[in-house]
Amino acid sequence: MKIDSFEIRRVQMPLVSPFRTSFGIETEREMLVVRVRTPDGDGWGECVGMSDPLYSSEYVDGIDDVLKRFLIPDLLSMDAVSAPLVAPRLAKYKGHRMAKAALEMAIMDAELRSQGISFAQSLGAVVDHVPSGVSVGIMDSIPELLDAVGSYIDEGYVRIKLKIEPGWDVDPVRAVRERFGDEVMLQVDANTAYTLGDAPQLAKLDPFGLLLIEQPLDEEDVLGHADLAARIKTPICLDESIVSARSAADAIRLGACSIVNIKPGRVGGYLEARRIHDVCAAHNVPVWCGGMLETGLGRAANVALAALPGFTLPGDVSASDRFYQVDLTEPFVLEGGGLHVPDGPGLGVDPLEERLKEFTVRAEEVQR
Repeated sequence: MKIDSFEIRRVQMPLVSPFRTSFGIETEREMLVVRVRTPDGDGWGECVGMSDPLYSSEYVDGIDDVLKRFLIPDLLSMDAVSAPLVAPRLAKYKGHRMAKAALEMAIMDAELRSQGISFAQSLGAVVDHVPSGVSVGIMDSIPELLDAVGSYIDEGYVRIKLKIEPGWDVDPVRAVRERFGDEVMLQVDANTAYTLGDAPQLAKLDPFGLLLIEQPLDEEDVLGHADLAARIKTPICLDESIVSARSAADAIRLGACSIVNIKPGRVGGYLEARRIHDVCAAHNVPVWCGGMLETGLGRAANVALAALPGFTLPGDVSASDRFYQVDLTEPFVLEGGGLHVPDGPGLGVDPLEERLKEFTVRAEEVQR
């Protein structure tokens, strides 16, 4: 497929309520949306990098720069491009997986649209409806937390994830269990907020029958996670530590995790995400799809990924109204405890031009 140009849009969307994790509070989502223009039609990609380098080393301004100075000019210099060629072509540029993932997603979308094939079909989806979990941020009080969890359960979400940090861990988990019972699928996410020295505190979560504790230690402390796994009963799931199929295989071999959260942007794209899925399936390690407050564009691709057979745990593929009053696309709506997998060509959804225009603060075209 020949590429004519790329358009980079900086988009800012207000959140319905502040979202607090161990690394900060978000009140709006700033992101980059990429459009690839080809003679056969356009494709869309969404970059999940955040405004500040807190979740990862990537951040919006840096991603914008590396896209325009290095990655896009390199792809435009090629006679023809396909999605499987993006990662090997850009491998010489170290890191920047979120930037690369957005380009791969856009090119993959354009290719599949021109072929009349859906993202789900291309990736190997086996279902047309995926269960939805919801991520609940750190609150100012336990009563506020219980109200939020109760509302999500009433809406039909089948799994609750609580963000935790030192000082906000055992008490909120206990309160949720006491209020809603053991039948609620419950897990926690630390976003690297603890150290191995906190093992005794984390072991206090064991009696609550959690599905997992996600990324308790620093992303580079894979051995520490292996040591922690031997000290607590709650299964450990890795998020930030898993950046490729190779790192997933290493972590599994070391006993650092028994579950893996797959975020396509974090690992460099949906094709690498599928490889991680395959590695985990070969080792009987369940996976689930994490979320990065995506708009309907990224959400469509995530839902397609979550329809693969190894995604046996509900992911953070919540409805559009979990984070946004209005989405860039037609909204994803929770039905039957989950979301339907788009079956149209490519992503199966399109940005609404007026919405895209409303939330765009800057747009630039990079041409051949």
